[in-house]
Amino acid sequence: MKKIEHIGIAVANAESSIKLFNALFNKEPYKIEKVASEGVNTYFYEMGETKVELLEATKPDSPIAKFISKQREGIHHIAFHVDNIHDELDRLTKEGFQQIGEIKPGADDKLICFLHPKSTNGVLVELCQEASPE
Repeated sequence: MKKIEHIGIAVANAESSIKLFNALFNKEPYKIEKVASEGVNTYFYEMGETKVELLEATKPDSPIAKFISKQREGIHHIAFHVDNIHDELDRLTKEGFQQIGEIKPGADDKLICFLHPKSTNGVLVELCQEASPE
């Protein structure tokens, strides 16, 4: 793992949350993207080399909607940049970490996969690799 790529924050209402985070960060999101496969709208803020991603559910059975109904709004996951998601996931599963789902396209032109919080001290971990060459 090379660096923290982003921190994902689940929000119930993007409009009010964007106003709050715009004021907090003194800037607007640089990218807004719908990820239909995950049932989510994403709003990205650049914070130096790290990003903050606001996640708003677009359907009631999406992972974000379920998270908010169980937990409430707040930090949902921490994402780490990796050079080769396949090799890193293979290494981590051999170390005993539990994978959630398969490697798939995600927001911000990334390939992503998740590690189950049960195997990471209660933290949902996302691995991110650039989907297209830099």
